[in-house]
Amino acid sequence: MAILVVGSRNRKKREEIVEILGDLGLDLRDLTGWPDAPEVVEDGATFVDNARKKAVELARHLGHWVLGEDSGLVVPALNGRPGVYSARYAGKQGDDAANNARLLAELAPLPDDRRAAYYVCTAALSDPNGEVRAVVEGRCHGVILREARGEGGFGYDPLFLVPEYHKTFGELSSRVKHALSHRAQALAQLRPILRMCIRG
Repeated sequence: MAILVVGSRNRKKREEIVEILGDLGLDLRDLTGWPDAPEVVEDGATFVDNARKKAVELARHLGHWVLGEDSGLVVPALNGRPGVYSARYAGKQGDDAANNARLLAELAPLPDDRRAAYYVCTAALSDPNGEVRAVVEGRCHGVILREARGEGGFGYDPLFLVPEYHKTFGELSSRVKHALSHRAQALAQLRPILRMCIRG
């Protein structure tokens, strides 16, 4: 079975990707199996920059196919913030509660019709030599609520309302979320490429 390494130590992100791509017959792993894998510095100006950098650096180090991914929340009324800083918006990497608190504070003065937002997921696939074979992007549009709803998901999910479903990502089942999320849309574009490149 072909190995595809998800270039992340984020267990929840890996679980989402496994749920979305699990039927492809790939051996999907994350970086926990390679404790010496480098911490790739996400210093790119865009999601694409970071996704490509993760894929290339990790593939060259590991000698495996790598899926490098960068994702985040974009709020047009905040000039695109949090953007590439989504996971560390309040300063500390991965502090969801602090990141959500900062986002709510910055949006507090704005009326409801200026709270539109969208999630972006950019994924880059690198071969074991560090050559990028594909870059894809998915988006999911919604609205940022004034208070959290739901216990599911991670990041800004409990604040991110999907209007068509009248629920946040924190309230939707994983099955529904994985059918419409930004990550699902990006990975759907990768499916035929993964079949062709990795499985032959």
